[in-house]
Amino acid sequence: MNRIDAKFHALRAAGQKGFVAYICAGDPNLRVTAELVRAFERVGVDVVELGVPFSDPLADGVVNQLAAERALRSGTTLSGVLKTVAALRSDGLRVPVVFYVYYNILHHYGLKKFVHDAAAAGVDGVLALDLPPEEGDAYETAMKQAGLHPIYLIAPTTPATRVHKIAGHASGFIYYVSREGVTGMQKKLAPAVTANVATIRRNSKLPVAIGFGISNPSQAAAAAQAADAVVVGSAIVNQIAKHGKDRGVALKVARFVGAMVRAVKKGK
Repeated sequence: MNRIDAKFHALRAAGQKGFVAYICAGDPNLRVTAELVRAFERVGVDVVELGVPFSDPLADGVVNQLAAERALRSGTTLSGVLKTVAALRSDGLRVPVVFYVYYNILHHYGLKKFVHDAAAAGVDGVLALDLPPEEGDAYETAMKQAGLHPIYLIAPTTPATRVHKIAGHASGFIYYVSREGVTGMQKKLAPAVTANVATIRRNSKLPVAIGFGISNPSQAAAAAQAADAVVVGSAIVNQIAKHGKDRGVALKVARFVGAMVRAVKKGK
């Protein structure tokens, strides 16, 4: 069983919601990325989402754009990220890992080679930000044959007919974007979140994870009430930017993440 499926099955059996932590791989370098992933697993993160740095991250806000710049300056490549995941798996990492990536990177690397290498490294799912399902047949086929989940986004502006179509292509879980626009921290959740998640659930039995804009424990707990999991990215990346040069950066960032994990699990 794919680790994503196993994790959400276990969460449902325990009556709990999931917490997905996003970071940009290689920010500030891949050594620290590995330390962060291990620390996140220790504080109870259910899924780790690793952004593969790209020079033109159109779906990302300023915080994540700057993280990608730092990662690229440190020499991070897709091959390097795959090797980091493989090393973590060899060391006993069990938490599911999802790649957050722009399709141009996969195209340049070679789709079949990427899927093979990702499966061999221990990646569990891929969210290709800019690949619409209408153009993803070869990608989806290769992913599913390798036991990897192609994960898709659904936005607040997605029409109901398209929600149904995307849901038919998605696997693992559906990533619901809680607001319009790019990634980034917000002061409150959009009021239509609950209704839109309900629409997704009428079209799919997959778990729904809410992301984009969740920045503190109270927001994370509120989002968890409406979905199966919450995704926090920019708020964590901001902590890495703040403490990236500090000794013990992984422990400091994991302490911040742990507070949100506990809020999600407790529902408050």
